[in-house]
Amino acid sequence: MSASALPTAKIDTPKPVLSVFDAVMIITGIVIGAGIFSAPPLVAKFTGSAQWMLIAWIAGGVLSLVGALCYAELATTFPHAGGDYHFLTRAYGKDVGFFFAWARVTVITTGSIALLGYVLGDYLSQLVPLGGYSPALYAALTVVVLTAINIAGLRESARLQNVLTLFEIGGLLLVILAGFLVAGGGTAPQAAAAATASTGLPALFGLAMVFVLLTYGGWNEAAYISAEVKGGNTAIMKVLVLALLLITALYVIAVLALLYGLGVDKLGASQAVGVDVMQAAFGTFGATLIGVVVAIATLTSINATMLVGARTNYALGNDWPVVAFMSRWRGDRDAPVAAFFVQAGIALALIALGAVEKNGFKTMVEFTAPVFWFFFLLTGIALFVLRFKYPHVARPFQVPLYPILPLVFVCTCGYLLYSSITYAQSQKAVHIAFYVMGAGVVAWIIARLKRQAS
Repeated sequence: MSASALPTAKIDTPKPVLSVFDAVMIITGIVIGAGIFSAPPLVAKFTGSAQWMLIAWIAGGVLSLVGALCYAELATTFPHAGGDYHFLTRAYGKDVGFFFAWARVTVITTGSIALLGYVLGDYLSQLVPLGGYSPALYAALTVVVLTAINIAGLRESARLQNVLTLFEIGGLLLVILAGFLVAGGGTAPQAAAAATASTGLPALFGLAMVFVLLTYGGWNEAAYISAEVKGGNTAIMKVLVLALLLITALYVIAVLALLYGLGVDKLGASQAVGVDVMQAAFGTFGATLIGVVVAIATLTSINATMLVGARTNYALGNDWPVVAFMSRWRGDRDAPVAAFFVQAGIALALIALGAVEKNGFKTMVEFTAPVFWFFFLLTGIALFVLRFKYPHVARPFQVPLYPILPLVFVCTCGYLLYSSITYAQSQKAVHIAFYVMGAGVVAWIIARLKRQAS
């Protein structure tokens, strides 16, 4: 038998197994986390009026939708489990893609998982403490359990995500109901008048938008499941639009309810807005219930972040021989099992670091925002680069009003990059970014040498 006639081993790759509903629940679960329960007081304080606060949250939804349309073009044209990594690699080459993947694998995604794990651990420790390291133990246990579920298979993790996201939305609707049941902010006509009162642009409106857009953050993770959604290349565009319309509607209604229930002054002074409004509406039981809502929201975000985060590890393994073991895709489970193990290992290491050096862990996580917005900006610019490099590639979906909308997205990313760097400097955390990316340079040199030798 000739060599060409020998059978070749079948290599499993991602295939479309997620429905549009599954994907919308994954993205909604990532975006609606604990942020909506902590950002409104800050936005109220920075804007100083109900009118500008509502404008900020509506503008956040519009700007996120503009960004989503840009991602929809990239994801429908170049569907791949690597998401941003794949777009950046096509636009700028594998070296830029490597540094993005390094930042995402080592801190951006795993740091988010660890931080969310601590948020959940802090709450559970109040109910059932496990000793001096209780939050860390709960965070680690959460990572282990959710990793096991994701390794079991995409269908299993998607079903869990659907249930958690529906509970999460139900919890937010309960907070909305509580806000409208409490009349601390005035009567409905008074609240409406306050919302329409004409005032000048607040001096801190830009800072308010930083927190609003952080609360909307996470929709771009849809790119990582673009190759796994049923319905062809354009399905991911439907996912992004539907998810953001749902999220924007929930956020704006939630802000209206909080303004009606507390008023802009009380809202701005609130230290725990969910507790305040739920306790006012339902008493002590409401204060306990909001803890459950926040816990579910956090758990939902962790699971969804894990699901999409491992896809970057998988894509990185496909391109770089030094980490080729992460490119193994289990077709029977529709999951990159090795990539999940690596992600869990790094997240557990960060949790352990947080248990030993709590202040150091907080500082380390603060570095993620500048790095995230830097690569987000590069992805926005990549839309222009890829149109120039691949003018004849079929684009099932194209951004409307090109190049105006992509420019709006790029300018927004640039502003948030500047704001996040300024904030990191104020917290003396910028140097952490240089340390981590410096380690990435060493890893890149090793990876380049390994690839040249292979």
